Amino acid sequence: MVFAIRFLLFSWVVLTSIGSAAQTPRPTPTPDDDGEVIRVDTQLIAVPVAVATGANAVRGLKASNFIIYEDGKRQEIADFSATAEPFEIALLLDTSGSARNELQLIKNAARIFINSLRPGDRISIIAFDTDRSDAKPFAMGDVVIPLSSDRRALSDAVERIAVSNGTPLYDSMVEIASKVFHEPPSKDFVGRRAMVALTDGVDSTSVNDFATAKEELAARGIISFFISVDTRDFFESGLLGDCQSATRFSVQQIRRYYKSFAPKARAEKAVNFCQLGDFERLAVSKKLYEIANVEMQELAKTSGGKVFPVGELAEARGAFRAVAEEIGTKYTLGYYPTNDKRDGTYRKIKVELKGVPAGAVLRTREGYTAPKN
Repeated sequence: MVFAIRFLLFSWVVLTSIGSAAQTPRPTPTPDDDGEVIRVDTQLIAVPVAVATGANAVRGLKASNFIIYEDGKRQEIADFSATAEPFEIALLLDTSGSARNELQLIKNAARIFINSLRPGDRISIIAFDTDRSDAKPFAMGDVVIPLSSDRRALSDAVERIAVSNGTPLYDSMVEIASKVFHEPPSKDFVGRRAMVALTDGVDSTSVNDFATAKEELAARGIISFFISVDTRDFFESGLLGDCQSATRFSVQQIRRYYKSFAPKARAEKAVNFCQLGDFERLAVSKKLYEIANVEMQELAKTSGGKVFPVGELAEARGAFRAVAEEIGTKYTLGYYPTNDKRDGTYRKIKVELKGVPAGAVLRTREGYTAPKN
């Protein structure tokens, strides 16, 4: 079923819409000291849930099969969407320079994903591009096409993507939150918005950091899926030897490494690739890939998504099919929290199953941050 946004209209009240993909307002009338009725907004919290036994999704469940708790207190399920309901999906394609020779593989995999989705699903495509308006080109996230259900237009958009001279992954995630999903969802898509990213997860040029990207995605209730491509061997094969011809870390990557693992290192060394020996270059690379894996797992786990590892881009087509299947088997639960304080605190969510096959397990978002007055 679709979610309903209930409006209480009075001639002396101008209603405003508050909320996002994760939170939709419900006006609740309460009397003030003079007996007049005033409006208090309570946020509908949308909770995506995937249920499976082994590798098989469990279908046909109802709201009565779920119990929701917020900070340990049971909540009443007010809305429920079954697996057949549509999704809005931001498809993020990592087209950094290392993908130059495999761009066609990326395009083919993207088309397979688009064709695997259902007629009601809407897709936006985001890729990396190079801005050459200034003297020094820089990589940026590019919304190639906004949300659309037109499969021909989406296929044409895939054909337009090109490679960039960097990996602005965090910036692109912020672009997804601020541009693709800027407007609150229509009632058909409340709690049913996702980002699907084909990437190795190693950012190189973003102005924004991971914490900002995570916060922006979480604020809009976006479920994060990653097809995680292992590019480490390819990257490191060009990393060693003469620093003038070797593949270089970006300044942002070197600073990120030293800030996290060697904060006392000399500042000038932290930005000068040629002062790094081969051993140190490999150490930096290893840690950057470890950071990327942790970040992808964190975004997926906290939002109710999943990471699909692949050894090479040729395997991405199968992974995209698996993601499409995963999205097509999501339930969405909605509740109005009994704690209606607008205090900006983080609230933990727990979902339990009842009346389901033995061995069934679920994945869901772990919590949300309450709005502030």
